[in-house]
Amino acid sequence: MTPFRIVLILLCVAGIVLPMRYFLPWLAANEWDLMAMVDAWHVNDASSGLVWDLTVAALTLTVWCIWESVRTRRWIGLLAIPATYFVGVSFGLPLYLLLRRA
Repeated sequence: MTPFRIVLILLCVAGIVLPMRYFLPWLAANEWDLMAMVDAWHVNDASSGLVWDLTVAALTLTVWCIWESVRTRRWIGLLAIPATYFVGVSFGLPLYLLLRRA
């Protein structure tokens, strides 16, 4: 296993653990209300800007995953799309790079 793959695996783990460390307790304390979480993300201009930044990044990654998967006929990279939307760009991007090199 190359050092690059090890780094990508570590980034995948961090991309799951670090966001979920905050999201899961918050959701549990707020009765798993996803709309309340979306409202909390837009509590001020700074957090709204971050939400939009991550939204554009997620959409860009989605387009890239689809484009490359169709072009190369390597469909495994499409797994990064649900990873991105169910966990976050912090997991989806390193996962896609890892799968792309598989």
